[in-house]
Amino acid sequence: MLLKGITVSSALISAILLAAGVLSPVQALLCFAAGFLGLLLLAFVFLWFCCALVDMDKPQEHDSKFYRRIMYLYIEALASLMQVRIHTKGLENTPTQGRFVLVCNHLSIADPGVIHHCFRKSQLAFVTKQENASLFLINKLQHKTMCQNINRENNREALKTILRCIQLLEEDEVSVCIFPEGYCSVDGRLHPFRPGALKIAQKAQVPVVVCTIQNTAPIVRNGLRLRHTDVELHLVKVLSPEELKGKTTVQLSDEIYELMISDLGEDFRIPREE
Repeated sequence: MLLKGITVSSALISAILLAAGVLSPVQALLCFAAGFLGLLLLAFVFLWFCCALVDMDKPQEHDSKFYRRIMYLYIEALASLMQVRIHTKGLENTPTQGRFVLVCNHLSIADPGVIHHCFRKSQLAFVTKQENASLFLINKLQHKTMCQNINRENNREALKTILRCIQLLEEDEVSVCIFPEGYCSVDGRLHPFRPGALKIAQKAQVPVVVCTIQNTAPIVRNGLRLRHTDVELHLVKVLSPEELKGKTTVQLSDEIYELMISDLGEDFRIPREE
């Protein structure tokens, strides 16, 4: 919507000036290009200004509808600019009542953007690595939309994040998204899970939405080369709270791993001996 608005505005101004005889066709084309880039720069300045107002030292108690709306607008604009075509399957099974925990494999920094785009109505907050707290602009949007940083190297600090996520679910503040592998998969295969984070769904007694994502790694490279990227996002299964009861986190982790493999294919499995 944002990118479309910029394009339409630039084209409209150029067309009016061309029709009025103020500009020649070549000048109108240059005017369109200049207008597009100018409005794009203005959109970036607006985003920067909004993020500059965010105090990272102040705890965020509630999800910000304003910043979430801005985030969705800019994700949509980036997807259009980078020529990302998202193909989905099974999203009609997304829970519409109550909160849930979404789990997905992890391939690139673009994954959260794709997931946000496909689950706009679900009000997702990501459990994200601590290092992302220093990402330019992104860290401010994450802070305002209740994303939770997790210290993967400190179990005590990681537990605090897990308890906070449980609280957010119980208070009906947001749904939570986790990447159980813990890191981006460098080779594209599905790596062993860190099962601890799955306690979030069990303790909060909410459904687990199992998803898979494919082909997000080339998005930036293809976009810079003016090539499109086809991305797949599938909702494989929704595990009800009843299906989580009586299972250890390791058992639940293994079950979810197999569900993802059933959708991705056996070529994505990491052999146990590795």
